[in-house]
Amino acid sequence: MLISPIRLITSKTMKHIIILGDGMADHSVERLGGKTPLQYADKPMMDRLAREGRCGRLVTVPEGFPPGSEVANTAILGYDLNKVYEGRGPLEAASIGYDMADDDFAIRCNIITIEDGKIITHNGGNLETDDARVLIDYLNETLAKPVNEREGCERVKFICGIQYRHLLVIKGGNKHIDCAPPHDHPNEEWRPLLVQPESVASGFAADNRLSPQQTADLINELILRSQELLPQHPYNIEKARHGERQANSIWPWSGGYRPSMQTLMQQYSEIKNGSVISAVDLIQGIGRYAGLKIIKVPGATGLANTNYEGKAQAAIDALQKDDFVFVHVEATDEAGHDGDLDLKLRAINYLDQRLIRPIIEATEKMDEPVCVAILPDHPTPVELRIHINEPVPFIIWHKGITPDDVQQYDEVSCVSGSYGLLKLDEFMKTLIFTGSEHTYEIHAE
Repeated sequence: MLISPIRLITSKTMKHIIILGDGMADHSVERLGGKTPLQYADKPMMDRLAREGRCGRLVTVPEGFPPGSEVANTAILGYDLNKVYEGRGPLEAASIGYDMADDDFAIRCNIITIEDGKIITHNGGNLETDDARVLIDYLNETLAKPVNEREGCERVKFICGIQYRHLLVIKGGNKHIDCAPPHDHPNEEWRPLLVQPESVASGFAADNRLSPQQTADLINELILRSQELLPQHPYNIEKARHGERQANSIWPWSGGYRPSMQTLMQQYSEIKNGSVISAVDLIQGIGRYAGLKIIKVPGATGLANTNYEGKAQAAIDALQKDDFVFVHVEATDEAGHDGDLDLKLRAINYLDQRLIRPIIEATEKMDEPVCVAILPDHPTPVELRIHINEPVPFIIWHKGITPDDVQQYDEVSCVSGSYGLLKLDEFMKTLIFTGSEHTYEIHAE
C-alpha cells in the first residue's frame, strides 16, 4: 500500500472536550518528598499531553465568591458569576428535575456525621443513594410534616439527590443567610457554624418571603430536630451497633432562587450542541442551565470506585454527535476532603489511565479534530481537607498545536506555560479560539 504525500487540510470547525478532575490540584506534601500529588502521581497520559500541548494556570473563583465547585465550574464554562450565581441548591434542583417556582428557596442539604459535638465527615460515612432515599423519606414524614402543619402550608420539603447530596426546598425562604459548607469544617464544633442572617440582611425582607432571620431560625430548627430523629432510624441504629459512622444530621448550605443563565450555544456561536457527563447533581444542574444534554453513566458514583471506562466511552460516543463535551470526575475531590493521600494518588492515576487515555486514543482516530482541555476546578489539599482559592494548572491539546516548554502536568510546571495566568472566562474563550481554525496533516491512501 502506497502512502501519498502529506496534505495540509484546514478545518474551520473543531470539537472540544473538557476533562475536569474535581479538587485535583493540591499543595506540596512532606510525605511525598515535598512534591504535590500531581507531581508525584503516575499519570503518563497527562504528562504526554503537557509535553505535546500548551499549558497555563487559571483563576477559577471571582473575587468575593467562595471556592466551591458550583462557583468554579460555572466560571470555567465562561459565565459571569456576578450575573448568574444563585448557589448550589438551584443547580442541583435542575439536575434532580425539580422545577423551582418563583417563590422557592432551594438549598443544598448534606446528610453528615456528627460525633462528640463535631462535624466528622460531610458525607454521612459515604452514604449510598439507596440508603439516603430511605432517610430522606423519613425526614419528609417526621421532620417536614410537623413544620408544614405549624406553618399552615407546604413550607418545607426534602428531595433526594445522590449519595449524601440532597435538596431542601423552603417555600418563601430568603437567600440572604450565611451558611458553613460542611466539607470546609472537618473536625470542628458544629454549633458555632449554625446558619445566621447576613450581616447586612436587614433590608432583604420581602412580602412573599421570610426574613433572613426567620429563614436562618427555621433551618437551624430543622438541623437540631434532625439530630434527634436520624439516630432513631433503623439504618443508623444498625450503623451504631457495628461501630460505624452514622448519617445523623442534615446540614443545609449554599441556597438561592431560580437562576437566569444563557446557554453555552447562546454565549459561543462556535458551539452548536453539547453534553455533560458527571455523577454529581451540581454539575448536571450547571449543564442543564447551560443547554447541555445530561448523560448518566451506569456505575458512576462520584467516588474513586466510579465507572471511569463507562464515562470515557460515553464521552467518545458524545463526540461523534456533539461538538462540545464536559466530563467531570469527583473522585480526587472526595479523597482530598477525606485527607486520604493514597486514595488521591490512585484517583489521579485512574483518571489518567482509565478515562483520559482511552479518550485521547479515540480522538486521535477521529476524522474531525478534537481539542482537549484538562484541569481541576479548585485545589482540595489532602492536608487541609477543604477547598481553597488558588489558580489551577491546565492543559490545552490537539493535533498540530505548537507545544510550549512544559514537560509534565502539575501545579509548578504549568507556571511557565505559554498561556500564563488566565482569569475566569478567558479560559473558555481561549479554548474555543484555539480550535476555531486548525490546520492538520492527513495521509491519503
